[in-house]
Amino acid sequence: MDSMINNKDPRIADAWSDLRANIDGKAQLQPISNRLAFADAEFLLRRETRGIRFQLELLKPDLAQQELGINHTVVIFGSARFKSEEESHAQLAAAMESGDEARIKKAKVLLKNAAYYEKARAFANLITHECRDLSPEEQFFVCTGGGPGIMEAANRGAQEAGGMSVGLNIALPHEQEPNPYITPNLSFKFHYFALRKMHFMMRAKALVAFPGGFGTMDELFETLTLVQCRKSKPVPIILFGSDYWRRLFNPHMLVEEGAINEEDLGLFKYVDDIKEAWQIIQDFWKNEA
Repeated sequence: MDSMINNKDPRIADAWSDLRANIDGKAQLQPISNRLAFADAEFLLRRETRGIRFQLELLKPDLAQQELGINHTVVIFGSARFKSEEESHAQLAAAMESGDEARIKKAKVLLKNAAYYEKARAFANLITHECRDLSPEEQFFVCTGGGPGIMEAANRGAQEAGGMSVGLNIALPHEQEPNPYITPNLSFKFHYFALRKMHFMMRAKALVAFPGGFGTMDELFETLTLVQCRKSKPVPIILFGSDYWRRLFNPHMLVEEGAINEEDLGLFKYVDDIKEAWQIIQDFWKNEA
């Protein structure tokens, strides 16, 4: 397949040189009329060109995934704060040595939740291994939010299985860096949460939410709402870690209060085993075929 761009095209080098020549580090950009419009950061960052930025954030990841044959994804969400078992054991050892009770307590919780990191890693490995030899029409790829924690675990598992995986990162004030396990040509950064969420759903054939915080809940409830309102086609929505999710979320209360219909409880499933989660996804799409 032809590349999206020809990096040797002199017009690209000229545009990049023009942009670099007019930016002095972090200095404020000055409007210059005699600058190529598509190489003019000051122009592209105006309020009036926001629609163009929306379109660019839609097109860039979409075209790149098309080019690499990424048609179907299993989106894996979860806490950015959970660590691997190895790292969590190291943090607990350091905390024990310090004698700081608050630090020890925090490290013990981190170690407990490291099990979710390892399960997300194993789950992504399973998906990638099972799909590796399938046709493009049948193949599923792991997709995450591109950051640390559960996201890192899933991209890591896919890489360890010898497959590609997608990372849809977001620019944040504390600058969340992409984890090192994402396939390099499939690591994208977004400014707009809305466009990032759109990309999660564009190719999603399943959503698997591991334990997490506000961001995980935001992504989960957005998906539930889209499916409930029939703005997106139904996909398996799996809450991995039943104890965590049952303590956090009481959907039966919503039914009792008339806020949702009882049938809406069927939009998601609680799961604790990675093989069961993968089987639910496979069975769903076999029935849809």
